[in-house]
Amino acid sequence: MPMNRRTLLHTLAAGLPLAGLAPEVLAQRRKDSVVLGMVLEPPGLDPTSGAAAAIGEIVHYNVLEGLTKINVDGSVTPLLAESWALAPDGKAYTFQLKKGVKFSDGKALDAQAVKFSFDRARDPKSTNKARKALFDNISSVVVHDAHSLTLVLDKPDASVPFRLGENTAVILHPDSVAQAAIRPVGTGPFVVESWAKGSAVVLARSPAFRDAAKVRLNKVTFRFINDPAAQVAALLAGDIDGMPRFGALPSLKQFQADKRFVVEVGSTAGKGIMSVNNRKAPFNDVRVRRALAHAVDRQAFIDGAQEGLGKPIGSHFAPTDAGYLDLTRVYPHDPEKAKALLKEAGITTPLAVTLTLPPPAYARKGGEIIAAQLAKVGINAKIENVEWAQWLSGPFKGNFDLTIINHVEPLDYATAYADPNYYFGYDSAKFRGLVGQIAATADAKEKARLWQAIQRQLSDDAVNVYLWNPAQVAVFRKGLKGLWASSPIFANDMGAVSWT
Repeated sequence: MPMNRRTLLHTLAAGLPLAGLAPEVLAQRRKDSVVLGMVLEPPGLDPTSGAAAAIGEIVHYNVLEGLTKINVDGSVTPLLAESWALAPDGKAYTFQLKKGVKFSDGKALDAQAVKFSFDRARDPKSTNKARKALFDNISSVVVHDAHSLTLVLDKPDASVPFRLGENTAVILHPDSVAQAAIRPVGTGPFVVESWAKGSAVVLARSPAFRDAAKVRLNKVTFRFINDPAAQVAALLAGDIDGMPRFGALPSLKQFQADKRFVVEVGSTAGKGIMSVNNRKAPFNDVRVRRALAHAVDRQAFIDGAQEGLGKPIGSHFAPTDAGYLDLTRVYPHDPEKAKALLKEAGITTPLAVTLTLPPPAYARKGGEIIAAQLAKVGINAKIENVEWAQWLSGPFKGNFDLTIINHVEPLDYATAYADPNYYFGYDSAKFRGLVGQIAATADAKEKARLWQAIQRQLSDDAVNVYLWNPAQVAVFRKGLKGLWASSPIFANDMGAVSWT
């Protein structure tokens, strides 16, 4: 039976499925709105105070913006900054802000708002775990006038323009920080309209956006679907229009053969690892960690858990990272070598450990593969499946033996390994010395040498078991244009998305 106007309005207002709507009504919906699926629900919507990549997937470039922008090809261009200049000694960046930029509440962006955001981010009390890569090196933020300011650094750092394009460096409205975790106020093309916990976040077009005429979507909905089968069903039923980071890889061929959909496979900056608690015995013994590395067959993991999509890695660098060094041959799959190392370390087998797995399919399915491989060398891994919030409050706080997780931030070696308080507890003065050296040099050849030394150090210490660099797989309806095919950072630039 056709749907009357009253029923249609009730359905739309309630956010109910649109089954039974006429094709022309669905077509009209798709001209100005889009529904995307996401694997994980973020714990909040303030990327400056939390480490979850899912935060950036929703708000970065959409609600909140930074001085610079990292594009899909990894290049860096101005965003809220119009231009910048580097001092001859490499220790100061002076930025000129774009004029006419407003926050979504209509108030103008100025240099004081940038200073507020950066001073807040570099505060030692900040909960932003990723701040060390940039903000710990900022000695002061000097405002010259309403549209210019200077970042004064302790040490030269040529990566500052790139770091300012990450979601940890977005500019928040100074009056909004108390509510930023729920309803952040920024300068982007959208505002947060609603958040139904456990279900979806809805963004609405911001009339205050400086380039509002270029934005084609009036509404963007991010639905949280971590079950792979449910992702497939939602796409086929039309409940979602796409998944930029599709998790049900065994169903990929089905969508490649379906003319209603487009499938794109791109690159990411991700480092998928089996994290090891370096603080906890017996993992505080490098021989045990090396045994874990030899016990794991990376290619079998990629083939079994990722349908062969992705590349093996041997350290905490992705092939897309500057200075990447292929160290996958350092720890070849060698169960006998793993057993010998365990024996040398005085380990009595079978060794009982816990392998904690968050919701993504790469962890749940891959964890089964890893556990079977560990069992062959005398390590009995008890699998513990947890939800994302439990992972953040457990393993990410240092309470775990082993866990599988994808670190998506590019060049995050300083954040992850130079801080002994980071969740896996790596504490190496030698490594921190290398990080200090690379931060202090602007010479390209010296940086390349130090990047390789950093990778060799992490590999030699077998801090974690480095598994794979994931591919990005995007599945979306034909006619949807502008979604990123690759992820140099985890973001969805919805201001550039439209229907054709």
